[in-house]
Amino acid sequence: MTVVNLQYYAQLREQAGTSGEQVTTTATSLRDLYEELRTARGFSLAADALKVAVNAQFSAWDRPLRDGDTIVFIPPVAGG
Repeated sequence: MTVVNLQYYAQLREQAGTSGEQVTTTATSLRDLYEELRTARGFSLAADALKVAVNAQFSAWDRPLRDGDTIVFIPPVAGG
């Protein structure tokens, strides 16, 4: 089990109903974690539509999770 801190923005924050939370997970990668959360929170976006950052640095989806990581899933943002 790994304990990580999550931060949500934009659409994901609305769907999660919170801007952040700490979760305990059995997921081993960022992609696995997102899929676990997608099911639990009802996120509508696929992982491929997002960017992900760990400890303030963009990361690959296959990065292993470590206790205490701060993870941000970044949805596409419309601008103009």
